[in-house]
Formats: sequence, structure tokens, C-alpha cells
Amino acid sequence: MSAQIDPHVVDFAVLAAWMDEQGLPGGPIEDVRPLAGGTQNVLVRFRRGGRSYVLRRGPEHLRARTNEVLRREARVLSALDGTDVPAPRIIAACPDERVMNGAVFYLMTPVEGFNATTTLPEPHASDASVRHAMGLSAARSLAALGAVDYEAVGLADFGKPDGFLDRQVSRWMSELESYSALDGYPGPDIPGLERVADWLEANRPHTWRPGIMHGDYHLANLMFRYDGPQVAAIVDWEMCTIGDPLVDLGWLLATWPGEDADSAAIAGPLGQAGGLPEPGELVAAYARRPEATAGRDLDAIDWYTVLACFKLGIVLEGTHARACAGKAPRETGDLLHAITLGLFGRARRIIGA
Repeated sequence: MSAQIDPHVVDFAVLAAWMDEQGLPGGPIEDVRPLAGGTQNVLVRFRRGGRSYVLRRGPEHLRARTNEVLRREARVLSALDGTDVPAPRIIAACPDERVMNGAVFYLMTPVEGFNATTTLPEPHASDASVRHAMGLSAARSLAALGAVDYEAVGLADFGKPDGFLDRQVSRWMSELESYSALDGYPGPDIPGLERVADWLEANRPHTWRPGIMHGDYHLANLMFRYDGPQVAAIVDWEMCTIGDPLVDLGWLLATWPGEDADSAAIAGPLGQAGGLPEPGELVAAYARRPEATAGRDLDAIDWYTVLACFKLGIVLEGTHARACAGKAPRETGDLLHAITLGLFGRARRIIGA
């Protein structure tokens, strides 16, 4: 092995025995290297029996729901096998936490690609037409997910789509209110909070069709191919559920780099390089997949974008609240609070408030 991994986190002897039980190629485990990811989850790439794998498990110190989240991820990724959704493919999953020191894990195919919010290789860096095509590929990849019949791929019982849109505002306002239990947090200072919440309730779409939602669809959760503009894989499926897929499209638009320096900076090298499609082009690219739009109201895309600004802003405010209580770095809390204010500012501009 070429890298030292804490055996409590990944016990390779246990892993090898489990892989043998799954009928996977045998031999020594080689070329081990940890991978950086967008979450605290552990990602380790290795080779065995002439085949490459990536192991994914929760962080060293498992949180309360980590194992259940990993089981859900593995189930969704397995269901997507055979579709044209660009995502890692599950090779084998171990939902039994007794096998590996209390942690659920799975093996998936490696993704040969790069995260454009952290690095931008050639030809992507110098060719604006490539970057423009990257943005369109992001929208088309999301449409591929929206086109999947979740019941046909075995996910009929995976979420609770009934009343999904009806409960969004109250669900996230309750989340925001819960932060007040943190000592030192003075409460939300978010201009336009009530106005945006009221607008969302008053303008909720009447027509929608359930489907698979990624739940956190933005550029940082996409890997792009080195040899072209196509999305190689959508990653980090921790928030996946059955809901309204247009919320994912709204999420992409809410986080899309704009002309302002802050939103471009958040998107890293890709945002700073520019040349990306306008939001309307993203919606048009999504709309070219009729299976993704049937029964869904793209005319209401402003509502979905405002909802995404609202939800994401409240999620980020949680870290600000924890920072106020001394449970997260203050600089991080301040940065995320500023992003929250920017998201609500974008929402207010959309609704004309």
C-alpha cells in the first residue's frame, strides 16, 4: 500500500475479506491514496486485481445519521445504473455497519475528472467556448436526472413527495428558529426574510411532478472531463430524496456565478474565468429534455430560484449561528452570513422587493 490510512477508519484486511465475499477480483490492495472531497466523508482510491475502486464511508467520528445517509446514497446511485445520468457507479455496497468498525461503506467507480471550483486545466482555462459548453452540460446533466422515472428504478418508497412544496417554507423557517437555542446567537438579521417567505407561500406552483432530487446541485458538486466540457459525474449525493426536481434547477440558478465579484469568487477558477451561459440559457438547455419537463412548470422557475436562495441561505446561517455560539470558526460564520445576505438579496431582486 502506498498510503497510510488509520485501520480504524478503513481496515484493509476486513475490506479484502468482504470483497472476496462479493466475488470481486482478489490479490493485494495497492496504490492506496486518500481523495479530497467536498464533505468530511472519507474517500480512498485503490487498486485490486487489476481494477480501480473508490471507497466512500462517513467521517472518522461518525455523526448520528451518517450511516443512514450512506445507505441512501448507495441506493440512489445503484438505481441510476443503466440511466444516462453522469454519476459514479456502485460496484458493491456494505449497508451492515458491523463489518467495518461501525461504518457503512460502498465501493464505486473512480471518476476521471476535475472540480472546476478548485482547478481549471487546459483547454478549459483558455477557451471561453469550452467554459460556455461546461455550463450547458451542467444543465443537461441535471435534466438527465429529472428525466428518470423514480418508481421504475425502484425508488417508489425513497422519499415523501406528498405535500413536498407545501411544507418547504414552514420547514425552513422552523430550522431558522431553532438556531435561537444557541447561546450567543442574537437571531437572524436577514433583510427581506419575511417578505421572501410570504412571496414563496403566495406564489407556490400548483402543478409539479415528483422525481429524484440531488438536493445540493451546484458547480462544486460536479466533476468535469479533462478532454472536453462534459460533466463526468455528479457527486456528493448526501441530500438526495424524492421531491420536485425543479428545486435542483433553481439551486443551480441561485448559486450560478453572476457579474458580481462575490458570486464569481465562490465558483472559484471557473467563475473567475467567466464565459459561462446566462441563466436563461441553462433553463433552455434543461427544457430540451422533454421527459424532465413533462408535468413540471418551467414558467415558475423564478419561484424555484427564490426557494433555493431561501433554503440555502438558512442552511448557511446555521453555521453563522454556531460560530456565534463558539462552535464554529468565527471567520467561517461571518463569511457564510455574508453569502446568506447575498442570496436573500438575489431573491429580493427576483421578486421585485
